[in-house]
Amino acid sequence: MKKFLYAFGVLVLVGAGFLAGSLYKQTETAKNNPPILKSTTDTDTDVDASSLPSGTVRVTPEKQQIIGVRTGVVEKGPVTHFLRALGRVAPDEKRVYRIVAGTDGWIRETYNNDTGTLVKKGERLASFYSPLFRTTQINYLSVLGSSGDERYDAGRRQALAGSQLATVSIKTYIDALESLGMSKQQMEELARTREVTDKVFIIAPETGFILARNVSPGQQFEKGAEWYRIADLSSVWILADLYGMEARYFRPGLNVKVSLPDQGRSFTARVSSVLPQFDPNTRTLKLRLEAKNPGFFLRPDMFVDVEFPVESPPAITVSADAILDSGFKKTVFVDRGHGYFEPRQVETGWRLGNKVEITKGLTPGERIVTSGTFLIDSESRLELVASGIAGSLTQDPVSGVAVSVRKAEKTGRKSSFQGKTYYFATEENRTRFNQDPGRYAEKQESPEGSLSPTPNSSKR
Repeated sequence: MKKFLYAFGVLVLVGAGFLAGSLYKQTETAKNNPPILKSTTDTDTDVDASSLPSGTVRVTPEKQQIIGVRTGVVEKGPVTHFLRALGRVAPDEKRVYRIVAGTDGWIRETYNNDTGTLVKKGERLASFYSPLFRTTQINYLSVLGSSGDERYDAGRRQALAGSQLATVSIKTYIDALESLGMSKQQMEELARTREVTDKVFIIAPETGFILARNVSPGQQFEKGAEWYRIADLSSVWILADLYGMEARYFRPGLNVKVSLPDQGRSFTARVSSVLPQFDPNTRTLKLRLEAKNPGFFLRPDMFVDVEFPVESPPAITVSADAILDSGFKKTVFVDRGHGYFEPRQVETGWRLGNKVEITKGLTPGERIVTSGTFLIDSESRLELVASGIAGSLTQDPVSGVAVSVRKAEKTGRKSSFQGKTYYFATEENRTRFNQDPGRYAEKQESPEGSLSPTPNSSKR
């Protein structure tokens, strides 16, 4: 009995050891070879792909994940987009003041003002001398009256005021002094003091920044020479470069955003009513914007970012990455479910940023490939090449696209004409062919280098 129990115990230990070793081996195998999870799509065998157009390719979910395929739903609606452009600040031409010499002379003194300095209206900028001023001042004072008796002067002025000739004479000398460069303030001081001066002051006509300064003490100048150029920068222009197709979205009065990215400041500008000017050097249109400039942060020749709001009517739009443009045609890939992707030729309209309008070829609600389109296209081309080698491709005589003979045979999309069988991508194409077979049969045979049909001999 003891021997039996001993033998039984040995057998139990051996069995336990064998079971433990088996479990350990299975665990290691599972670690080294993890199971592959297959979706129901991989095992779908009841999907009828014969009705799908040629070039349709099937990509498994695992492969889609590897190549980065993403899909999106086609939608139709209004599109609001912000178009960004580069702008350059320029002074408003109506606010630029050029101070020029009205006669020959010499600069006597210059004051504390340099290029870029902000000067106030009526501020003295410099002084000059011209021989013509002395004679003109004397004649002007002689008309006003040279007596020191105030009562005599008052009566003299009253008498002169009643005389039309005297009035004309006074105005003539005032205009002469002003044209030579004397300011109204200095003429009033001359009339008050009755003292002829050899120092005429150059006065700032408006508050603004000095853009150009061409004076120095003792400098001789000629009539017409520019002394100063001053710009009032409380309001400025912004010239934005736009391409021809972009300019049509902007109307006068439209408010746009202007920003200085390096300063974190933004302003509001308005599209001017002036038509954009064409720049032959950059081949762009210069759109003029008008902006208020509080704080004078916008300075001439600074570059700014301009952001235009663009709104378009409801339209079918897709991302630009979803379209393959070969130059001759534009193609998108439509998700037909169960991993099948159909190449669809489309027609496009406008493009704003990354959005492209689709005018023909897609309907709202369809799902298309938005990322990985190029790799899907490669798979589709390989599928077409493989079908062509197998001799199973022909050409739709109506649309000219490649057609799988096997799929067309299975769905009955074929017609016979003059002993040849023609295959079609859609039932609509077959109907159009049957209405005028001679026209389409001749069209298919005429192009060189096109896919030739694989006619089957059949008697009508």
